[in-house]
Amino acid sequence: MTAAANDGENGTSQNGASSRCASLPSYAQLKTALTAARQEDNGGFDLDMWGTIVDRDGVVCAVAFTGENRGSQWPGSRVISAQKANTANAFSLPGLALSTANLYAAVQPGGSLYGLQHSNPVETLVAYRGPAARFGQSNDPMVGLRIGGVNVFGGGLALYNERGVLLGAVGVSGDTSCADHNIAWRTRHALDLDFVPGGVSAAGDDNINYIGVVPVPSLANDFSHPVCEIAGEDNVTDISATLPPIQEVEED
Repeated sequence: MTAAANDGENGTSQNGASSRCASLPSYAQLKTALTAARQEDNGGFDLDMWGTIVDRDGVVCAVAFTGENRGSQWPGSRVISAQKANTANAFSLPGLALSTANLYAAVQPGGSLYGLQHSNPVETLVAYRGPAARFGQSNDPMVGLRIGGVNVFGGGLALYNERGVLLGAVGVSGDTSCADHNIAWRTRHALDLDFVPGGVSAAGDDNINYIGVVPVPSLANDFSHPVCEIAGEDNVTDISATLPPIQEVEED
């Protein structure tokens, strides 16, 4: 599907967010939450980040970065952040959230989901349309269009409101995949969209399960992720284990 074919579908117009984006954080809210989360100790290289929000149809609602300009983050991470958001949305349900970190083990050769990472490819005409000066701004060229893509390492999380309604997802990229997960988690919490109904983590949510840390055999081990060591040091598992807990759905 071309970028032009996306225009006008599901209440979107060219470079205009869908009507369903109205229930999701704005560009300014995403940028504020992402920047605050990036400033925490996340166990990575302390790099600046890209963040993307998509709605339940996979339409990009907002793209932001934390650095001084668009070159302050890895340029390739802009599309990866959108790909992560698309993945978390595409493979989460009203009753079960799967983070991109949860998908790593299952898609390895011989795994139960091997090949998933090759499905639903990125729409390159959306990913690389310009002008580049608008990348990470409120009018980023991806906004209002479907990006597609499947990513299977940390940084993508589904978004659930206080009633437990699945609204879409957020994707974060720009550091190690474990730090990306931690930053995405804190971003989602700051946006007040972490009313997760359940998941495959050791705690029953969509947090990251580190290989060698979770009990074996277990459901969590089936949906696990490598520890992102830096110079042989594990600086992430304790951080991920003490991230803010998910919130409980409000009773009517």
